[in-house]
Amino acid sequence: MGRNLNEAIQLSDKQKKQIISEIRAFYLDIREEEIGIIEERQILDLFCTHLAPIVYNKALDDAMGWLKERVENIQVDYYSLYKDDQ
Repeated sequence: MGRNLNEAIQLSDKQKKQIISEIRAFYLDIREEEIGIIEERQILDLFCTHLAPIVYNKALDDAMGWLKERVENIQVDYYSLYKDDQ
């Protein structure tokens, strides 16, 4: 794989433990499989490396859409202050 979890996203130890716990529970509940510590970490690394940047970029795009709406509203408000030259 070559990429490290720290290159993709920074998680606290608490966040890592929580997510790994959920990965373990998923495999146990849904697939009725127990996976080892190495597999749990590899799955977490895989998601953080490949999925996290996609989710992050989507959040940025959503924030930009929100910001553009606000700017448009400010522009409408700004031009509504203009007085007619009559």
